Amino acid sequence: MHFLNLVAAALSVAAVQAPLTYVKRLSDTPILTPRAGKFDDLAAYNPTAVKVGSKTILLYRGQNKKGTSQIGYAESADGIHFTASDEPVLSPETDYEKDGGIEDPRLVKIGATYYLTYTGYNKTDAQLCLATSADLKHWQRVGIIMPANKGTWNEKWTKSGAILTKKINGKYWMYYLGTAGGADQMGVASSTDLKHWLDATKTPVLPKRDGMFDSRVVEPGPAPLLTDDGILLIYNGADDKLVYRTGWVLFDKKDPTRVIARSETPIFVPEKKWEVEGQVPNVVFVEGLTQDGKTLKLYYGAGDTSTGVLECTLAD
Repeated sequence: MHFLNLVAAALSVAAVQAPLTYVKRLSDTPILTPRAGKFDDLAAYNPTAVKVGSKTILLYRGQNKKGTSQIGYAESADGIHFTASDEPVLSPETDYEKDGGIEDPRLVKIGATYYLTYTGYNKTDAQLCLATSADLKHWQRVGIIMPANKGTWNEKWTKSGAILTKKINGKYWMYYLGTAGGADQMGVASSTDLKHWLDATKTPVLPKRDGMFDSRVVEPGPAPLLTDDGILLIYNGADDKLVYRTGWVLFDKKDPTRVIARSETPIFVPEKKWEVEGQVPNVVFVEGLTQDGKTLKLYYGAGDTSTGVLECTLAD
């Protein structure tokens, strides 16, 4: 397999060691696939992940053949072999979700509450929304937290809210996707209560880079990690041909709007048949993360159809 040397790929404002080393896919076949006759009969992909005791839980995007997306629930004892529930745990109900559905969740636990950001899509606008839960199965909607076509720089839709679980400077911070200059780029917003969010910058905090793997799309992946070196965010980049690959960025842990270092080349690329083919070809899209010491399991959507898992190690 073609694996890239991330250490050699790091380019930084300051001399910072690359934060990750890539190890391997943990499965050469998808760990979630569409199921005939179920709510996910077209696709089962783009999961968020969390450990609850010894179990790994995935909340994933289940799409039916009508194109409507709902949030499915799957659990595993080893983080690789999953059993999915017959029914979704979150289905479109509101005006901002109907027809298109509920897409691409990201999950964090703060205190006793789970916070789930997701894209509400009604075939007109895609907008970043929030729901909360105490048990991962019963959800209460907070509503739209970053409206489409608004903000200090965003010109179109909003998606992909990756929340840092630790406060910095008295605020919570969330990286998200918006559109500027015809490209999907990354912004950052802050909040004091996790429910009301405002842009923290007047331009994208992580812009696209012409001629590189993230020249067209720069989209947050799983919730960021607070490390000794900074705030580590794994993100999804797409080039001008809309080939999706995985990168990383380090933000200053005292100033979440300041970039310290950013990968010059991707750490993960689509290679398997089920990654280069699917509803959308040439897509690996990391959205879920669990951590065991320095070992990270990363869960990703493949070809906008199925789900895979890989493993990374945090650098010493």
